[in-house]
Amino acid sequence: MKRIAFSAVMVLVLALVLPNQAVNAERIKDIASIAGVRENQLVGYGLVVGLNGTGDKGRATMQSMANMLARMGLTVNPRDIKAKNTATVMVTATLPPFPRAGNRVDALVSAMADAKNIQGGTLLMTPLKGPDGKVYGLAQGPVSIGGFSAGSGGTGVQKNHPTVGRIPNGVIIEREIPMSLNSLTEVRIILHNPDFTVASNMMREINRALKNGYAAALDSSTVALQVPEPYKGRIVELIRFVENINIAVDLPARIVINERTGTVIIGENVRISPVAIAHGGLTIEITTEYQVSQPPSFSAGETVVVPSRDVTVKEEKAHLIQVSGTSLGEVVRALNAMGVTSRDLIAILQALKASGALRAELEII
Repeated sequence: MKRIAFSAVMVLVLALVLPNQAVNAERIKDIASIAGVRENQLVGYGLVVGLNGTGDKGRATMQSMANMLARMGLTVNPRDIKAKNTATVMVTATLPPFPRAGNRVDALVSAMADAKNIQGGTLLMTPLKGPDGKVYGLAQGPVSIGGFSAGSGGTGVQKNHPTVGRIPNGVIIEREIPMSLNSLTEVRIILHNPDFTVASNMMREINRALKNGYAAALDSSTVALQVPEPYKGRIVELIRFVENINIAVDLPARIVINERTGTVIIGENVRISPVAIAHGGLTIEITTEYQVSQPPSFSAGETVVVPSRDVTVKEEKAHLIQVSGTSLGEVVRALNAMGVTSRDLIAILQALKASGALRAELEII
């Protein structure tokens, strides 16, 4: 009978514990990345031609056109060039991890001078460089703005942004970034959001899955994984296996506030110690009415307009409301009971943080 009772208790404990672990479990691939396996930004300066009189009017565009023609063997004075059908643009692209020569990626084209519209234009061949100054890709092709802009005589209609467009698959990769995964003896896993608890959990779960102590947490954001002997020369398979391991994620208690929009995000671990809050509204209304003062008939006076100003102040009664919570639901219900707006809620949260009753990190963006 004791053994049966003990088994029943264990089943009850597992039923209470396992659901919470499943909710907070995340795959490693969703919360971390492999060091060195990342995207790279490319940028270049180019010309978009073929516009319908909506191009640039500055000297920089004329000089750029003269330089381009000079490379083609034609010498032209920049002052003799009319650039209304040409626009100078900045071209950006994202180089994916492990790029291969001949692969294609999208290009983003943005006007940089006073061009009003790059609709229907064609980007001439533009070299795209990385942070090291080397050319990694060439961009060229027709620009698509995904909208339109038309008008005349001060009346017009516009959809989307006519000075920014894309060239789908408009960049040809010309240079590869040298990196050999299979020669690595150590793989480093970088957390997107550094946290000592999550890093420790990741190390423990990886070692449990590989049945040995190959992983070590170096700090709050890095876990170093020594390549096991069976995976030597098979790093891709090792990463595939590791990134699908589920680990428990422990998020810090944090409240994020955007004062510009009045948005408040409250994490599930936020707690408030028992406090009493008095929140009263103060309304000040200032009105101005204009009255006409007219003199008697046949008198020497003049009719004048006299402003009449009235100032009223209304202060609502403040009520003390007890607020406390051991869970996010209780905190939300207590704050909603006060009937406050988002702006008022921001002020209350800042006051709670200053008083020490709010057990959470308050981040204002």
